[in-house]
Amino acid sequence: MLRMRTILTCVSAIAAADAAFTAASADSKFFFNIYGFAQADYIYDVDRVDPAWEDSLRPSKIPTGNDPDKFGSDGQSIFSVKQSRFGISGDEPVDGGALGDIKFKFEFDLYGTGADAGQTTFRLRHIYGEWGPLLAGQTNSVFMDIDSFPNVIDYWGPIGMVFYRNVQVRVTPYRTENSNFAIAIERPGNDVDGGIVRELDPQLGANLQGDEKLPDLTTHFYYGDTWGHVQLAGIMRWVGYDTKDTIDNKPNGHKVGWGINLSGHVNVFDRDKFLGSVVYGDGIASYMNDGGVDLAPVGTVPNDIRPRAVPLLGIMAYYDHYWSKSLSTSLGYSVSQVDNTSLQLVDAYHRGEYASVNLLWTPAADIMVGGEMLWGKRTDENGASGDDLRFQFTVKYSFGTKIEL
Repeated sequence: MLRMRTILTCVSAIAAADAAFTAASADSKFFFNIYGFAQADYIYDVDRVDPAWEDSLRPSKIPTGNDPDKFGSDGQSIFSVKQSRFGISGDEPVDGGALGDIKFKFEFDLYGTGADAGQTTFRLRHIYGEWGPLLAGQTNSVFMDIDSFPNVIDYWGPIGMVFYRNVQVRVTPYRTENSNFAIAIERPGNDVDGGIVRELDPQLGANLQGDEKLPDLTTHFYYGDTWGHVQLAGIMRWVGYDTKDTIDNKPNGHKVGWGINLSGHVNVFDRDKFLGSVVYGDGIASYMNDGGVDLAPVGTVPNDIRPRAVPLLGIMAYYDHYWSKSLSTSLGYSVSQVDNTSLQLVDAYHRGEYASVNLLWTPAADIMVGGEMLWGKRTDENGASGDDLRFQFTVKYSFGTKIEL
């Protein structure tokens, strides 16, 4: 409650400041949107996943035959409000600005990740400003296609698709009502697997880390029409590593990572959609929705160990069907497969699968009640596997208002 009051106080202060700004120009108007939703999820997990990630289904967090009882006994009841969201967006007038208004967005949910994994805590989703073709801040990666995300209620969603909100500086030099071309430099982040090095020299393996000397370069072309949309995106990366607390930080080095992502949807009947994506590349796991590493060792032990940007293939196919104006179902399958290197450990993530089906009822525009059945499977490099079946029931109340100053 105290945090919400603080947020509302900040909102009021911003609105008051901008009211004074717009008063200086009678022809300028400031649009301010406050929006979000309160959501409660009840999940019954027939099996068991990593407790820090039990509020969603991530196949990479499923225990396998290598250690099937790692997280305890099967059958868990889980309650969560972590998907609840709050956001502010708007248009800020720029006097004499030939490029139009400044558009901005600030949004967070309560799904803790990283050091806050498993906690109900603030998680930044978007914070950016955009003026004409230039955007700066954190939002959906240019390599990502949010319009191909299916109508699922699981927080994480299909694994075999690019899904990453990243800090970036983006330029959109070409934009029409139906299409756009964008290019960006984005914050690098390399996930390095030491593999067998951690067994040969535990101290050295523990000190291996990502080395991000250059930003990632991303680009996409998007085209949409009444039939649906298609997007072709690409990425180039400097995927580096070094070793902390050693002379000259050696061993160190880098590989070039790259990827291609083709995605889109096709409208069917009045409201239905086929949605899909295919992504392939080397060293792109950091941009995927789940699973894999960017860099891993390859070669022969002990004198010829080299880094490799790990190849990865991701596929997603879903169908969103509307039984009526208020009833809908989303059904689909997704897979992500890694071409593991010869020197990764036997329990390295090799393949993840994800499937779901739901029935959602929307009696009013701001109310949604629904249930979803989900299944996921993880397979390790040595063939050991484990799966997870769960049921989720969700109630969601949305809110929002638009203020014009």
